Amino acid sequence: MDELKIVKRLSNVGIFGNVLLAAFKLAAGILGNSGAMVSDAVHSLSDVFATLIAYISVRMSKRAEDEEHPYGHERLECVASMILGLILAGTGAGIGYTGIHKLLFDRDAIEIPTMLPLVAAVVSVIVKEAMFRYTMHYAKRLDSAAFKADAWHHRSDALSSVGSFIGIGMARLGFPVMDPVAALLICALIIKVAFDIFKDAVSKMLDTSCDNAFEQKIRVFVNEQPGVQKIDLLRTRQFGNKIYVDLEIAVKRDISLIDAHSIAERVHEGVEKNFPNVKHVMIHVNPGEE
Repeated sequence: MDELKIVKRLSNVGIFGNVLLAAFKLAAGILGNSGAMVSDAVHSLSDVFATLIAYISVRMSKRAEDEEHPYGHERLECVASMILGLILAGTGAGIGYTGIHKLLFDRDAIEIPTMLPLVAAVVSVIVKEAMFRYTMHYAKRLDSAAFKADAWHHRSDALSSVGSFIGIGMARLGFPVMDPVAALLICALIIKVAFDIFKDAVSKMLDTSCDNAFEQKIRVFVNEQPGVQKIDLLRTRQFGNKIYVDLEIAVKRDISLIDAHSIAERVHEGVEKNFPNVKHVMIHVNPGEE
């Protein structure tokens, strides 16, 4: 299956799945007297916009380099992830506000939920966990930060439904105040996921270097290449879901320029072939020992 078909399938699953689930949970929350389930439904509805943003950003990030963007468009995925993080944080804040308002100013209006929102919470946990696993599986195949963020959006919705289930269950056992308390727990979970998504996107926007384990793998590979005496400098930077590598290698000082160039080309092609996330390697050759 090619990448565009995967992107389209992920988007369809995310959009239609969340629309149906949000409608079901909203009806269950209203008919079943559960503020926590209504909050959960709003969370699911926010996932629809998240998936749309992920779809648009991935399609745009796959565009080839052009005159104005000679390094490509991969960073659009980071922009999308930041937007997704903000949407998620806004959703969490809205849910938190509703829960706090009920606890502080509207306790008398808190009703005991019926069985319907409890059933809806169980259905939501199962469906959203399945959507998380499905989306994350293909997001890893695409190496897409935006769809990975979208997958975590699904997982946060599943966790919020767990919180809804606990709150609604406790409310039915005679503690109605636990329904808005559950909404506050959902708020905290959503904001934590939003922060993690936003932080990862900002990190990739700032040309953050790769971790030591990845750089060590490149060091081992380059040092094993014929003609390379040692690595004088190695720098990496993340560019969206791609990586740029700057290398300075030492070769024998008395070989010809043609031979030194051949060694550099071999290293260049080898790194890009064996490390698929590496988009480009810039190599400088230094004179080493004789």
